[in-house]
Amino acid sequence: MTTVPFAPLPPDQDGVRYLHGPDSSRRAGVPEGSVVEHTWTDSAVFPGTTRRYWVHVPAPYDPRRPAALMVFQDGDGFLDPDDEMRAATVLDNLVDDGAVPVTISVFVEPGTAPAGSSRNAEYDAFDDRYARLLADEIIPEVRKRWAVTDDHDQWGIGGFSSGGSCAFTAAWLRPDLFGRVLGFSSSFPQVASGTSVPELVAGESRPPLRVFLQVGRRDLGWDEPRDNWFAENLRVAAALAEAGHDVRLVIGDGGHDANHAGVLLPDALRWLWRTPLGDRAAL
Repeated sequence: MTTVPFAPLPPDQDGVRYLHGPDSSRRAGVPEGSVVEHTWTDSAVFPGTTRRYWVHVPAPYDPRRPAALMVFQDGDGFLDPDDEMRAATVLDNLVDDGAVPVTISVFVEPGTAPAGSSRNAEYDAFDDRYARLLADEIIPEVRKRWAVTDDHDQWGIGGFSSGGSCAFTAAWLRPDLFGRVLGFSSSFPQVASGTSVPELVAGESRPPLRVFLQVGRRDLGWDEPRDNWFAENLRVAAALAEAGHDVRLVIGDGGHDANHAGVLLPDALRWLWRTPLGDRAAL
């Protein structure tokens, strides 16, 4: 049994800021991994775009032992040590603790074109193009330099806002690639083509996914009958649970910002990697 310390419930749902825990700061004695920046300009999936991505390699990585893989959208924000996520620090601490496997983590920015960012066109689409960008272009480039396991039980994907719903879309359409999903304040109401994600989950059979979701009580449209980020995340979580997927939903105070998500990131990753997903060889 886990004992959770008492914390008073804030009466004001707007003016709440969560404090980061010890896993979000550098710890003495924990070796720092390396972060290598790359640029990708030759996309066949999204022609005419340029994007940056970073690869975080934890210090214990051994090329003789292929590592797990985690992909994050909006990579620059997840890596920024002065922002909320602080993902490189979190990963170094969790790998050192043995809470997650040795993991090669890829932090991908949305593409840019002469007309500007293609973030919404890539992240909010309901098709497999983004998954193909990862599977056919970005991840093969990563694997040229670092050893990543062929076991897709050890592959995960995550993001914030449209990056979170993008992560879910990639895993839903390509369960042969990703079985572990992390979605913070996911923009499910914004998924294109009139797609209702709760109805999709309820109506289509998929291999079991493990999905960690977070949303704020005052997220976008929280008191509106339509385009309500809070309500839609609740519906997606309920549909996943009813369909037999392994799902955890954490609800916080506050709105559509990364503070609560960043504080949760260490425990979210612990939960996501806590046990094997099972045999996915037949996918």
